[in-house]
Amino acid sequence: MWKWIRVSLLLIIFASVASNEWLTQRRLWSWQQPVVVAVYPLAGDASPETARYVKNLTSADFADIERFFREEAKRLQLNLAIPLEIEVYPGLSALPPLPPTESHGLPVILWSLRLRFYAWRATTLGDGAIRVFVVYHDAARLPALPHSLGLRRGRIGVVHAFATSYMAGSNSVVVAHEILHALGATDRYDPATNLPLVPDGLGDPEQHPLYPQDYAEIMAGRRMLSPDKAETPSSLRLCLIGTQTAFEIHWLH
Repeated sequence: MWKWIRVSLLLIIFASVASNEWLTQRRLWSWQQPVVVAVYPLAGDASPETARYVKNLTSADFADIERFFREEAKRLQLNLAIPLEIEVYPGLSALPPLPPTESHGLPVILWSLRLRFYAWRATTLGDGAIRVFVVYHDAARLPALPHSLGLRRGRIGVVHAFATSYMAGSNSVVVAHEILHALGATDRYDPATNLPLVPDGLGDPEQHPLYPQDYAEIMAGRRMLSPDKAETPSSLRLCLIGTQTAFEIHWLH
């Protein structure tokens, strides 16, 4: 008797969470009002330079991301002049949980739950429809960054970035990429080579000559210079939202 009551209560909770998730995603995809992105900068190491860099960050440091979405919305004729707004809040004292080495199964489920709980705790500091935790690292201590990620379910992003103004432009490219993941966009590069997929991973598949591409498709993450060579764009000025990505986030129908 009590077993079935507990099961029923769990099913009701799961159904409520799923319903709320569906309604929120549908509201975001309607693009009737700007999507608010809460950004939480955190220091990923004990470097004083990293701590100082993180402390001095404001919403103005992410204005290029707002501008990118605004200009792309206009180019793609979205009926919303300002599709995205970024608010910066102080991060939690602890870093987001590290993803498991496995790519599926129970470890992934448990990690996803821990990440959602971590993001829920951060809402006491500030909240948005999308929450992005940007973990900054000292380039002198960590020459290669861990992999960043964005989850549509829960609308959470974890970005690893360099704590230097010299890399601010490329950091913004990664943040915008993960925001789009949270909105439902998928990657447009080959995970085996990291090269953009052809044609959907190209900034302009109709460009003549095809290479080098003038722009990077934001979900490909890199700008194709030749059939077997690509580079990471130094800023969002060299990126655009491709047609297939625009369909995935419901900018096109």
